[in-house]
Amino acid sequence: MKRALVPLNTKRLRWASTRLFTTSPGRRNDSQQPVFDPSNVDRPTDDVDVCIVGAGPAGLSAAIRLKQLEREKGKDIRVVVLEKGSEVGSHTLSGAVIEPRALNELLPEWQNDPSHPLKQPAVDSHMRFFTSTRSFPMPHPPQMSNKGNYIVSLSQVTSWLGNIAADEYGVEVYPGFAGASLAYTDDGKAVKGVITNDVGIDKNFRQKEGFEPGMLFRAKVTLLAEGAHGSLTKGAIKKFNLREEKDPQTYGMGVKEVWRVRDEVYRPGEVLHTMGYPFDYKTYAGGWVYHMADGLVSIGLVVGLDYANPYLSPYRELQRWKHHPYFRNLLGDGERIAYGGRTINEGGLQSIPKLHFPGGALIGCSGGFVNVPKIKGTHNAMKSGMVAAEAAYNAIASLPEDSVNEEGEYVGQSVDMSKYEENMKESWVWKELKEVRNIRPSFNTSLGIWGGMAYSGVDSLLLKGRVPWTFHNRISDADHTQPAKNFKPIEYPPFEPPLSTDLLTSLALTNTNHEENTPVHLQLPYASLGDTPEAREGRRQHVERNVGEFAGLLGRACPAGVYEYVDQEEGEVEKRVEDEGWAGKKLVINSQNCIHCKLCDIKVPTQDITWTVPEGGGGPKYSIT
Repeated sequence: MKRALVPLNTKRLRWASTRLFTTSPGRRNDSQQPVFDPSNVDRPTDDVDVCIVGAGPAGLSAAIRLKQLEREKGKDIRVVVLEKGSEVGSHTLSGAVIEPRALNELLPEWQNDPSHPLKQPAVDSHMRFFTSTRSFPMPHPPQMSNKGNYIVSLSQVTSWLGNIAADEYGVEVYPGFAGASLAYTDDGKAVKGVITNDVGIDKNFRQKEGFEPGMLFRAKVTLLAEGAHGSLTKGAIKKFNLREEKDPQTYGMGVKEVWRVRDEVYRPGEVLHTMGYPFDYKTYAGGWVYHMADGLVSIGLVVGLDYANPYLSPYRELQRWKHHPYFRNLLGDGERIAYGGRTINEGGLQSIPKLHFPGGALIGCSGGFVNVPKIKGTHNAMKSGMVAAEAAYNAIASLPEDSVNEEGEYVGQSVDMSKYEENMKESWVWKELKEVRNIRPSFNTSLGIWGGMAYSGVDSLLLKGRVPWTFHNRISDADHTQPAKNFKPIEYPPFEPPLSTDLLTSLALTNTNHEENTPVHLQLPYASLGDTPEAREGRRQHVERNVGEFAGLLGRACPAGVYEYVDQEEGEVEKRVEDEGWAGKKLVINSQNCIHCKLCDIKVPTQDITWTVPEGGGGPKYSIT
């Protein structure tokens, strides 16, 4: 189980054998170990200039830009990127049509690289409104024009950027090392780095024979690039009150598949967006069909997580959608080769939190720069990473020499990253988001869905955001959920393999895996207390409300079958119903299935599930999503 820190580019390995993690001799049997206390661990440490959590488009753009500035200005800067996926790109999922504006700024000569994955230009964009049996053309909003854009696998784009960062710029990229917690200064007022996940903890939170403590990376600047609703970002926002006077973030749940289709229906470069079926008029949702390179087609749905009906299942809606005649023709005799799911930010400008905190900043989807009407966010995420890199480099370059001691540890005041936020507000990202700030929130006003559509059309074509008002998101997606008594269960049609299949068949296409006998990374309150009265009461209260009031929402909402509210076994009802079940039901968490979408943490009405990083490398292994 020993693991050394091996960067993506092993030619630049900084770790000698003395830096390997070791196991303490004479350890007792696992069952005899006390409950693990992460605050009482002697951790190996390393000092870096910038530690970036997340090797996605934002994090890698920041890393590359930092190293470009090193070349331009001559001051060496050590950059480390931590990535929880087993490979760079393995946890990255999107539609995706990418606008290359930020890429052109970051790597102006990228098209001269024969290995680049932006092979398929978007050549034709349109919209259609679906009924259950037909579809009709709709006006195409100007924000959704895709001239000059590319249909891509974002997983492959991220992998390519990772190789550039490591091979061409010397960035230390460490796949399989998740940022598990932030490290704070002694006074608790600033971030001083990141602690990676501990390895070798069993499901009862006891040290196993091969236990290895996580590494503490002490950094002058910490950039959080975890994607939507990251665990460290969630903690930083709460600790530093970054959402003060800001709207709550809202999200959409995207579920997608990639198919290899027949030559006669393949139209390379075609981009289609849909509204209507399979959703009712009260649900904010839409679909896409992107004809990628090499005979592949990406299809998917995004449903706003502000939906009210707890009986709705994003996965089952996707399977029902494929029963439409349009898809029977497109996908017939084809082969489904990939499936995945991920939440995305939908709050827009109003929901962007304060972007900096003492010692660090939020970039990419950790900040929330998705342009929902444009259905794009990668370009904004990359630009935010570049802007943050410039602010971080300038701040570090201006530090006095005595701010670093003889051991290389930074001992100065926390680095001020406020210039990053100032520069973001002067960038084209802010201008773009301000123009569309009212479109998505208009669907949650008294106008309703149809009124939101009408307002969006007027705003897109005429107003372009040049109005004195701003619509706001007042409550969280979880609070939008209504009790099950207000609805009838949705009767989804039977699966029709291979066109539509059960969830576990689809899940196999994600290549998801987690180490067995490890702590469940989807935690209810008191999870680490094991089988104690406090822990059982926490589980009982969760089951009582989520089953009794919301009909076990997570059992349908989760796109990976992680959560089940099942009948207690014979004898278990009498023994346990009072302390961890409710009305004969109990919660089972199949954490092995988790594809890291974060829906549970966002949507559960009781807001008592916390998504944390699993043991390093665990999760899906996407390659063409």
